[in-house]
Amino acid sequence: ICKILIFTSMHDFSLLIRFWYRQNARNLPWRDTNNPYFIWLSEIILQQTRVDQGLNYYNKFIKHFPTVYELAKADEETVLNLWQGLGYYSRARNLHFAAQQVLNEFEGVFPSTYEGVKSLKGVGDYTAAAISSFAYNLPHAVLDGNVFRVLSRYFADETPIDSVMGKKMFQKYAQELLDQQYPAEHNQAIMEMGALICKPKNPNCQSCVLNESCLAFRNNKVQSYPVKSKKIKVRNRYFNYLVESDEYFKLEKRTEKGIWQNMYQFPLYETTHLIEFDKLADEVGKKFGVRLTQKLAEYKHVLSHQKIHATFWSVDHEIVNNEDFVNVKIANVDDYPMPRLVHRFLEDHNPKYGES
Repeated sequence: ICKILIFTSMHDFSLLIRFWYRQNARNLPWRDTNNPYFIWLSEIILQQTRVDQGLNYYNKFIKHFPTVYELAKADEETVLNLWQGLGYYSRARNLHFAAQQVLNEFEGVFPSTYEGVKSLKGVGDYTAAAISSFAYNLPHAVLDGNVFRVLSRYFADETPIDSVMGKKMFQKYAQELLDQQYPAEHNQAIMEMGALICKPKNPNCQSCVLNESCLAFRNNKVQSYPVKSKKIKVRNRYFNYLVESDEYFKLEKRTEKGIWQNMYQFPLYETTHLIEFDKLADEVGKKFGVRLTQKLAEYKHVLSHQKIHATFWSVDHEIVNNEDFVNVKIANVDDYPMPRLVHRFLEDHNPKYGES
């Protein structure tokens, strides 16, 4: 870290970003509280989620579950229903499980140490540091995507941020720059800098309070950072959903581990690759006893490691009941938590959806 101290001190770094933060921070409700439960909710909701989208869900969860006790006592389907549309549903299941941990392991009192917070399901190093500093002002530096970007550019460090060495290196940078007296404000400030100024594309370097000492800016190489070593391999999946009518249909619950666990969907026939219609129709007929009559819609749904190619088909008659299906009227469909993909189909193609 000493290579940058010729330009600015660690104290000056924190002073500059905290001064900027006080003048430019967005007004967000979880910043106006030190309630660890509210802060934890916001952090889990904002994982892989834009602030403008997460804000509505935060307010919705606070309204339905004003304390960790109410969240712990809720059933999982209620939690998943409120989460519907946010994606990455394992976050919702972990949220529910962690609330029960607080109730059972911490006597209903949210843990007040870094180690205690990190013991909750779904809470990693970053989230534990964020909650510990924001709620209790404990001196633990946060390291998320925004902070990685700020630090990698500031130090012009080419160590891949997705490597073990990179995580150790940048955690060391973050911790050494942290102002021990104002850890909460420092952490908020450096993340806000990454979100508003040091953006992935078109960063506003001219307005950055750190530009005089930022090595990437001085060398005109801002877009070269951060460096990543791994390319995520995307898996293609082909989903064929069977829809009986506009008035009623069958839904099945996804019980296997993986995406959308415990969510409801139309009866599904999945293939590993795109197949011709005649072959697909024959295979669907053998499994479900129906014929495909019309292609209703096609969607591509991109997840972090998967690309879902979804086709919704109408069928010629009612699918034979089995224990895996539930019969649902269109007026009652919102009682069942569904993936955003299925929800989107109903919004786009079912004229009776939303009438009730």
